[in-house]
Amino acid sequence: MNDVDESADAPESEPAGFEPAGFEPAAAASHVFEYGVDGPKVILTGIDGSDSAWRAAAYAAGLSRRQGSLLVLVYVQPLATAAWGQAGISLVETGKEIADELLAYIQKSSEGREAIRWEFRTATGDPYNGLVAVADELRADAIVVGASEHAGHRMFGSVAVRLVKAGRWPVTVVP
Repeated sequence: MNDVDESADAPESEPAGFEPAGFEPAAAASHVFEYGVDGPKVILTGIDGSDSAWRAAAYAAGLSRRQGSLLVLVYVQPLATAAWGQAGISLVETGKEIADELLAYIQKSSEGREAIRWEFRTATGDPYNGLVAVADELRADAIVVGASEHAGHRMFGSVAVRLVKAGRWPVTVVP
């Protein structure tokens, strides 16, 4: 016979019908916040050719590789309006050239590396709205952006600050 009291090691059970304070089973069941998978499926990063954007892309690539996520690299081309006249046409052509150069650089950089599922997308407009549109379309799970290198953004707000304030995705800002 064993004289040890085994009930001392058993976890204490909660009284019947006990729920934590503020717990509402109907509300918990109706609020679906994930689709039954662990980790992010789509990580989106904005690129514009700046050093901080490339650092953000490298960070996002590492996350994507470790999580087995799709990495979506997005370049947002400035919107040319009729008010820009002939300059607007050259701006559109320049935006396409930049996008082509970014894609070529990404393809070259990804050769011979571990397989990371990635795709390159372009959007048109201001960077914030372009990233939001692609993130919504793809149901992105996270966004990674580089810190702004423009002094004016300290006063008027950067794309990163606007994304964080939107509160719709986890946002990582890479310096």
